[in-house]
Amino acid sequence: MENMCKEDLFKLIQSTNFAIIELAMYLDTHPHCSCALETYHEYHRTFKKAVSIYEDRFEPITIYGVNSDDYWTWGNEPWPWQKECDC
Repeated sequence: MENMCKEDLFKLIQSTNFAIIELAMYLDTHPHCSCALETYHEYHRTFKKAVSIYEDRFEPITIYGVNSDDYWTWGNEPWPWQKECDC
């Protein structure tokens, strides 16, 4: 994960976030499913690690990832609509 490029790391964050949400909905109706709960915890650990790496190397993903020790870092990078499309 530490050597992933910005785009691949962000895709990992998006996909694990999706899996976490889906597993949470499943666990709402199957709260005693130990396999689903274990899988939820695995994805959650992966998600937290990926977000930490991404925010350390690139930029905050949410307002909660802002490093405000020295200055306000939210919005330092161009917003998605400010970037050139490579489609």
